Amino acid sequence: MNYPNNLKKTYQNPLTYKNRGMDLESELNESNEYYLDTNRALIYKKPTPIGVTDVRYTKQGKVIDRGYFKEPSTLDYNGLYRGKYIEFEAKVTKNRTAFPLANIHKHQIKHLEKVLEHKGIGFLIIKINEIVYLLKGSDFVEFLKENDRKSIPYSFIKEKGYMIKYGYNPILNYLDLVDQIYFEEESI
Repeated sequence: MNYPNNLKKTYQNPLTYKNRGMDLESELNESNEYYLDTNRALIYKKPTPIGVTDVRYTKQGKVIDRGYFKEPSTLDYNGLYRGKYIEFEAKVTKNRTAFPLANIHKHQIKHLEKVLEHKGIGFLIIKINEIVYLLKGSDFVEFLKENDRKSIPYSFIKEKGYMIKYGYNPILNYLDLVDQIYFEEESI
């Protein structure tokens, strides 16, 4: 079809949700790289353990043709900050009114509980309504114990969560909030 000014209409792929968290992940990876470069923290994205069953060889090297997940992954990121173990999960939802709990698996919740039990720093970073929040692991676990819901209302995240502001370096300065939340009483 001919459009004014010789514009051409292009086909857009249907909406998919499989990589919706990749922008948040990229922002966190870049922030963690900045923290490493400035020697503020050692925090890394954890790889998912994969078993390889079929490999083919090309001019570029080995290519994995078939594989499987060896075991369920725990949380997305872990490392050390100010002498403490830190671990967190990063999630994005397009739902504007709530964060679906189906986005977090039972083994991840159990792992988060273990991190907290051993006095580590554990939390969720949730992007909802294009705003990024840090939700303390203890508030998340308490919500699960006190509610029989399939989602966390956005109002709860706004009330209990801490908004992470976008910046230049790092893009997501979540460690300033970690300082405020977990280390505030140490400086008093």
